[in-house]
Amino acid sequence: MTASSFDLRGKVAIVTGGNGGIGLGMARGLADAGANIAVVGRNEAKSSAAVEDLRARGVRAIAVATDVTDKDAVAAMIARVTGELGRIDILINNAGMSIRKPPHVVEPDEWQQVIDTNLTSAFLCSKAAYPALKAASAGKIINIGSMMSIFGASFAPAYAASKGGIVQFTRACACAWAADNIQVNAILPGWIDTDLTKAARKQVDGLHDRVLARTPAGRWGDIGDFAGIAVFLSSPASDFITGTAIPVDGGYSVSA
Repeated sequence: MTASSFDLRGKVAIVTGGNGGIGLGMARGLADAGANIAVVGRNEAKSSAAVEDLRARGVRAIAVATDVTDKDAVAAMIARVTGELGRIDILINNAGMSIRKPPHVVEPDEWQQVIDTNLTSAFLCSKAAYPALKAASAGKIINIGSMMSIFGASFAPAYAASKGGIVQFTRACACAWAADNIQVNAILPGWIDTDLTKAARKQVDGLHDRVLARTPAGRWGDIGDFAGIAVFLSSPASDFITGTAIPVDGGYSVSA
């Protein structure tokens, strides 16, 4: 294996939720490997800032304001990316949210909002991107799960259900599209220092200390910790890896 196995020059990647947090960490990694990036998100100011960050790394980058829970909006996003960047090689389904309430308190509309944002969006984007990925003859899809794909949590029933679904959806797509040379894998982030988890630490008593006590690495993760795994799963180096769910968690998931 050579450095060219990780070379993404000339490739085009879509990163939903790519304007901050883990999504931006992955987008930066792909840009540093040479990929051109479409940042998909609803916050246009954050997306513009992310695009400037990525362009400073020497690649083309565009921001596409999209509601990834809306089929027509997703179709328009795919059309714009192919129109402006010429192709699609990589799709990272990272858009996500959480509503932290126990199951007996969550309202049906809250449940549906989380499922639509975290799981249905991955289905809509993958389905819409499939023709372009197939046409590129070497497609990569990365779905972002969670530790909640593995563990339960009393305060996150909808989030856990959506992230468990992400793993099974990943496996289904991996089997369906292997013949098209499209590899589909999932990343399961542990406890990462992002705006989302800052809110969790305010809402869940003792969370910060419990995470540190269980994590062998002895720290919360950083968004930069996702650059390498994103490049690996987007590059030819991972061409015989599909249907996996890889924790990036500092050892949290293997610690007693």
